[in-house]
Amino acid sequence: MSDTVLEQHAFGAEVGRLLDLVVHSLYSEREIFLRELVANAADAVDRRRFESLTDPALAPPPEAKIRIVPDKQARSLLISDDGIGMSRQEMIDNLGTIARSGTRAFAQDLASAKPEDRPSLIGQFGVGFYSAFMVADRVEVTSRKAGSEEAFTWASDGAGQFTIAPATRETAGTDIVLHLKTDAEEYLEPMRLETVVRKWADHITLPITVARDGKDLPANEGTALWRKAKSEITEQNYTEFYRHLGHIFDSPWATLHWKAEGALEYFCLLYIPGMKPFDPVEGDRDSHVRLHVRRMFITDKAELLPPWLRFVAGVVDTEDLPLNVSREILQTTPVIGRIRKAMIGRVLGELKARGKDAEDYAKFWENFGPILKEGVWDDSEHRTEIAPLLRFRSSTQEGWTSLPDYIARMPPEQDTIYYLAGDNAEALKTSPQLEGFRAKGLEVLLMADPIDAFWPERLDTFEGKKLRSVTQAAGDLPQGEDLPDISPLLAALKTALEDDVSDVRATGRLTDSAVVLAADDKGPDLQMQRLLRRAGRAMMPAKPILELNPRHRLVEALSAKLEDTALIAEAAATLLDLARVQEGELPRDASAFARRVTTLLAGSMGG
Repeated sequence: MSDTVLEQHAFGAEVGRLLDLVVHSLYSEREIFLRELVANAADAVDRRRFESLTDPALAPPPEAKIRIVPDKQARSLLISDDGIGMSRQEMIDNLGTIARSGTRAFAQDLASAKPEDRPSLIGQFGVGFYSAFMVADRVEVTSRKAGSEEAFTWASDGAGQFTIAPATRETAGTDIVLHLKTDAEEYLEPMRLETVVRKWADHITLPITVARDGKDLPANEGTALWRKAKSEITEQNYTEFYRHLGHIFDSPWATLHWKAEGALEYFCLLYIPGMKPFDPVEGDRDSHVRLHVRRMFITDKAELLPPWLRFVAGVVDTEDLPLNVSREILQTTPVIGRIRKAMIGRVLGELKARGKDAEDYAKFWENFGPILKEGVWDDSEHRTEIAPLLRFRSSTQEGWTSLPDYIARMPPEQDTIYYLAGDNAEALKTSPQLEGFRAKGLEVLLMADPIDAFWPERLDTFEGKKLRSVTQAAGDLPQGEDLPDISPLLAALKTALEDDVSDVRATGRLTDSAVVLAADDKGPDLQMQRLLRRAGRAMMPAKPILELNPRHRLVEALSAKLEDTALIAEAAATLLDLARVQEGELPRDASAFARRVTTLLAGSMGG
C-alpha cells in the first residue's frame, strides 16, 4: 500500500492505559481473545442477515461461516467472516475510540476486580476486540461494508496509534490478522484452536472452521441449545451458552428453559444473571432477548420482555413467524404478544418460587431490585404480581423484608403501611422522621432507590393497606394534649419564613430533634419534591411544612426571646436549614448558614 494514502490516527482518550490493563491483568486468560473475535464475527453475520430483511441485496452467502486459519510460517492467525463489514469511518469509530465504552470506569473496575472476575469485564465493556493484543504484537483488520465496493485496512501495534489505508476484498466481510507474539505460538496449533472454539463458541449456530492440512474442518457443533431436551443438557452447557450470550464469566442466578407446543410453538431459554453489569448503559431500558425464527437470528430488539425485566437474557425461537419478518410485523403480530405474556409469567413465577429462600433471593434483589420496582410504576397489568416480590430495609428489622412480611407484623388496629424514601438507607435509619413512629412501636419501610419516590403512589394499597410516606403522615400519630403552647413563636417563625414554607406548626412526633420537615398530604412527599427539583421539573415547587418540637429546650428558649426580632429571624433561617440538612439536603445559602452557626457557637461559649 502506498504511503500517500496511509492515514495515521491516534487512539481515543486513555486507550494506551486500557490496552496495558487488558494485556497484563488478563494474562492468565489469554484464550478469551479467540472467544471475543469469534463472537464479534458471528454478530456481524447476524447483523447482515437482519439488514437483508429490508434490503435483500445485503444477504450473506448461503455458505456464510467463520474461518480460522493459522499460518505457522508467517506466525499469523486469520479470523475471517462474511458479516456486515465496516466502512472507513466505522473502523475509526469502532476500533480507534473506545473511551465511549466507559474507559475510565473499565480501568477502575478492572484494577479493583478479583482475578477470577476480570475476564468478564472484557465483553461487558465492549472492548473485546482489544483482547487480541494479549497474544499479538500487531493486528490488521481488512473490511468491506456490505453494499459497498470499497475496502480498508486498519492496523496497529497497540502502542497509541493506528493507520487506515485503502485495501481490496472480493466480498463483504472482515478479515482480522493477528501477528502473534513469540510466547503465543500455541494458537498456531489447529488442535489448540479447536479446543478453545469448543469451549467458548460451540453453541454459535454459524459454522466455524479451523484450517488444518489445507482443509477447513468444522470446529463447532453449531447446535441450537434451546431446541435440545433438558435431559440432554448439562449445567455446564447452560452456563457456557449464558456466557456466550453476555460475553461474561459469571454463572446465571436462574435458568428457565421450556418448549411451548399447541396453537403456538416456540422454544425459550432465559437467564437471570448472577451479577449486575459493570457498565450498565444509562437510558437503555429495552429488553434484548434474542428472537430467532427456525434457528435463524432475527433481532434482539423485538421487546420480548418489558423494560422492568431488561436484566433477563436469552433466546426465543419460534416456528410461527416468517423468516423475512419485518420490523413492522414484529410490532403488531399477536404471536409476539402471546410469547411475551408467557415469558413474563414464567419469570415472575421463578422469582416467586426463589423468593422463599431469603438468602438466595437477596443475591438477585441486590443486583436487580431497583429495575424490578419500575414494573410497579409503569405496568398496571402486572403491578399486583410484582409487589410481593419487592424487598426493603426496615426501621425495626435486620436484613430484607417484604410487604407481606410487614403486614404480618402489623398490630391489628393498624391500617397503613408506612415508608420513608430518601437517598441512603443507612441515613434513613437515623432520620428524625422516624422518631414518633419508633416511639409508638410502628415499623417503617426504608427506601433508598430513586424509583421509590414514584411507585408507591401507583400501587397505592397492598392487601387493603394504604401505603403512606411518613413525611405526610404526621396526623396519623397522636400529637399529645400536654404539648406546651408555642403559638406566638410559630406565628413569628411563619412570618420570617413566609417565602420558604407553607406552614410552621407544632408536632408531638419528635422525641429528640427540635425540628423536622413535613409535606402536605395532598401533594408529593419530600423525596419526590427533591427529585423533581434536581431534575429541573418542579414547575411550581411545593413549599415544605416546618414542624417544631415544643418540648425541646431550643424551642423553649426561643419562645422566651420573642421580643428579640433579629434573633428570631436568624433562628428561623437556621431552623429551616437544620431541617433541610437532616433530610440530606443542602442549606439554601451554605455561607449564610455557616455564618449563623458560627455566631451561635461563639455566643454559647461566651464569645
